[in-house]
Amino acid sequence: MPKPSAQVTAAEISRLAGVTRATVSNWRRRHPDFPAPSGGTDASPLYDLRTVRTWLAARGHGAAASPAEELRSALRLAPGGSATRLLPFVLAAARGGKDDLTDLAALSDADLAARARGSVAALGDSVPASDGIAYKAADAGLLRGVVHCVRDEGGQSALDVLAERELEDSAATGAYRTPLPLADLMARLAAPAAKPYPARVLDPACGSGSLLAAAARLGARHLYGQDVLPVQAQRSAVRLLLTAPDAEVVMRSGDSLRADAFPDVAVDAVLCNPPYADRDWGHDTLAYDPRWAYGVPPRGESELAWNQHVLSHLGSGGLAVMLLPPATAARPAGRRVRAELLRAGALRAVIALPPGASAPLHIGLHLWVLQRPEPGGPDHARVLFVDTADSAATEQRGRDDREGGTVAQAPRPSLDWDALTSNVLRHWQAFDADPERFDGEPGTARAVPVLELLDDLTDITPARHVRTTPGAVDPDEVAHQADDLHEQLTDSVTALGAGTAAVSTWRSAGAASRSWRTATVADLARGGALTVHRTARAAGQDAEVPADHAGRAVLTARDVAAGTRASGAADGLALAHAVVIEEGDVLLPAVGRRPVTARVADAQDEGALLGPNVHLFRPDAERLDPWFLAGFLAAKDNVSSATVGSTAVQIQAQRLRLPLLPLADQRRYGEAFRRLHQLGAATRRAADLAGRTTDLLTTGLTSGALLPADSD
Repeated sequence: MPKPSAQVTAAEISRLAGVTRATVSNWRRRHPDFPAPSGGTDASPLYDLRTVRTWLAARGHGAAASPAEELRSALRLAPGGSATRLLPFVLAAARGGKDDLTDLAALSDADLAARARGSVAALGDSVPASDGIAYKAADAGLLRGVVHCVRDEGGQSALDVLAERELEDSAATGAYRTPLPLADLMARLAAPAAKPYPARVLDPACGSGSLLAAAARLGARHLYGQDVLPVQAQRSAVRLLLTAPDAEVVMRSGDSLRADAFPDVAVDAVLCNPPYADRDWGHDTLAYDPRWAYGVPPRGESELAWNQHVLSHLGSGGLAVMLLPPATAARPAGRRVRAELLRAGALRAVIALPPGASAPLHIGLHLWVLQRPEPGGPDHARVLFVDTADSAATEQRGRDDREGGTVAQAPRPSLDWDALTSNVLRHWQAFDADPERFDGEPGTARAVPVLELLDDLTDITPARHVRTTPGAVDPDEVAHQADDLHEQLTDSVTALGAGTAAVSTWRSAGAASRSWRTATVADLARGGALTVHRTARAAGQDAEVPADHAGRAVLTARDVAAGTRASGAADGLALAHAVVIEEGDVLLPAVGRRPVTARVADAQDEGALLGPNVHLFRPDAERLDPWFLAGFLAAKDNVSSATVGSTAVQIQAQRLRLPLLPLADQRRYGEAFRRLHQLGAATRRAADLAGRTTDLLTTGLTSGALLPADSD
């Protein structure tokens, strides 16, 4: 009997075929030979994947999915455990050029398996648990899937697909991916002032390796990592060897608290995002462990065990940066350990992040900066507290809280990471340089003497120590700010009303919706009606910024999605094939979340550089109207048919389609889309001003700076 195939949903079929969900529904109704459901329910049927792929291939849709999606499908059909075995092969394949990979994929099944065995064996012990991996001819389909994904989308993409498959059924809780901007901030906090970046860096709960990768980008050259999940240790090893091929990477699997893989290693810096709320961390068996120099951590305080673990691995004066839940700063059970950390001068700073900075996204997490006390070194008698709770910016749908996964959710604030990072580093660097003379910033940052913290609670929550007191508020200044915001809000509401009126004219298309012939962007580009541009970061750690890029603003995908001006900076960002934006260009995020927004560059955008992850469409003005182009490119069905992913999308520009209409008709549609874009911008501005006005007035009233108006 043949082995049963995996089952797929209608949404997965649409991604495999490169069509919309509506098209799949039409196929089910119109084609009697469309595969019948093999499981699920009437409302959510499931289909046999092998049968679906055969049906699609017969109609020319078999190759529409991206290499990453094809690899996912191959894994669904493969026996369990296949993904872990393939992780080392990703590294081996990534070391070959595109032509080499094309030749490799063309080998016979037996020869491909033999070549893969040899290339993985040559890696030695650089990837944990890779010894003895043997590929057979039966694995050739999976091996080719990896080769195609590495060749066309890069080793990191293949690595994420394989790890995602292994982690789907993982029972691990309390361990979350560290977002890249946060990983970068943590790595930069570990850099000592006026000294080279730490050469030796450890992450004892390394997960996917994002923290060590951030350290490698800043100059770390000896990277040590351990993770309780073998697949994560393997994933980190491969990722780091791809990111920093010249670095020494030592990766181990196992529980760092119970079975430390580096008991005799002292490093220059530690970065760590440990699992939270773990009551089974080894309290009973580790009660007399020599690492507990600041007190035995209570059973419910696993985070304080991790704190002392990382301090035990630091050399004298070395820094550690940890991401911890806010309860660690205040729980009564941990008061004694916190007090000892303060008395010893081991706790240098606590930084409160806004909700949404990292999963779990509904909680504002804390960064703790720890330092191994130096014998005869400076006496750290003050602790820095920074509260960035007001760093939220525009709203954005969706959230990322698992390795490679997304969950749809109501709008939540997205963060201005550039501003948040700059703010935190500015305060930390000033404090680290001279703690006694640090002035702080009311409501945001303050240096507090240790003696003031050693009370009955030893609560080191930043908000308790940096909040502005009513006496420090200037009532006249608050009233002036309130008047200014009220005036802006009034103007914005007026503009919103005008925008609403501008889009209030439309008419029915009649008995049936209008239909038209369409062409893909690829076809239009071949015909010269438009050109499509992308940019990317230049390869190499030491890539320089071209002279003509210096000082220019960079328009990012976030700027396009939020409708803001170019916020990136070319300084420090080396771009390959950089494109200078011109007025009339159409901009569309290449990576993001639904709904997708396109916009037309205006005079204020002109001259900025196109940032990574943004598609730029430059239309021939004699053949295509820019706003017509923007409106149809961002249409939901159009985006769905040209994307890889579900909630988080990667748009393949060449597959987008446009109606073939006369220029006069295009301009009518274009004017309607332009007005709708203006209405959306006015709505976002009014909502932002209303929120800021409400917050300011509420704070003014509760602090005593403002008084309610006298009633008539």
